[in-house]
Amino acid sequence: MTTKEYNGWTNYETWLVKLWMDNEEGTHRMFQDMADEYLKTDGEDSPLGLADAIKEAHQESLPELTGFAGDLMNAALSEVNWFEIAESLFEEAKERVAA
Repeated sequence: MTTKEYNGWTNYETWLVKLWMDNEEGTHRMFQDMADEYLKTDGEDSPLGLADAIKEAHQESLPELTGFAGDLMNAALSEVNWFEIAESLFEEAKERVAA
């Protein structure tokens, strides 16, 4: 099996989602706030709930696509490692709390 790692992330899809999450200031702050809230309520060892919330936020923001475009979008999103992104956000939140 070949690794699909990309720029230190599980794969291109995961890297791309995180890139876009960090690229726009309002979105970046929204996900930072979300991570801070999950850190406070779920504890620092529980990024699972955050991963689900991040995935849901992305799915809700997409237009409804059908046919080829819908299948392609769903295939790409199924490759995203949402837990890896949540862990990254948790680490950033821990650093903010410690500062």
